[in-house]
Amino acid sequence: MNTVTTIPATAEAAVSQSPARRALRTAKIFIGVYGALSTAVLLTVVVLAATGHEVTSFVWGRSAGVLASAAVTYWLTVLAARGARWAYLRVRILSVVMPVAIVAIDLIPGALPVWFIAMQAVCALAIGATAFTANGSVLRAAFPKGR
Repeated sequence: MNTVTTIPATAEAAVSQSPARRALRTAKIFIGVYGALSTAVLLTVVVLAATGHEVTSFVWGRSAGVLASAAVTYWLTVLAARGARWAYLRVRILSVVMPVAIVAIDLIPGALPVWFIAMQAVCALAIGATAFTANGSVLRAAFPKGR
């Protein structure tokens, strides 16, 4: 029995194959959840500020920054799904760095309220789940290093 294995010539061809497409769809879902949770955090901050609660500029900036990172990561994932290796590499990096950065900043004593830390921790879980998909063997094979 003779089997033939074909290797895609480009990242775009590799991404169009079913396992890579499914992996990128999964990554988009995780990043979408990350974005939705980030939006919920920012909306909570807006509501608190509008109802007279004190909200620090650090909380405002952090909320907006995490939401912005979700938007950028989603955009990069869309580009990766179109075959852009450079975008895929950035998704790999962001999906590992962002949860670490979120948790590290949340651990600064007294810098953030407990409710905010809890919401940000859930955001970190969502983007962290993306790291497993983005750094998995399916997508690494779909985006091989150029020689």
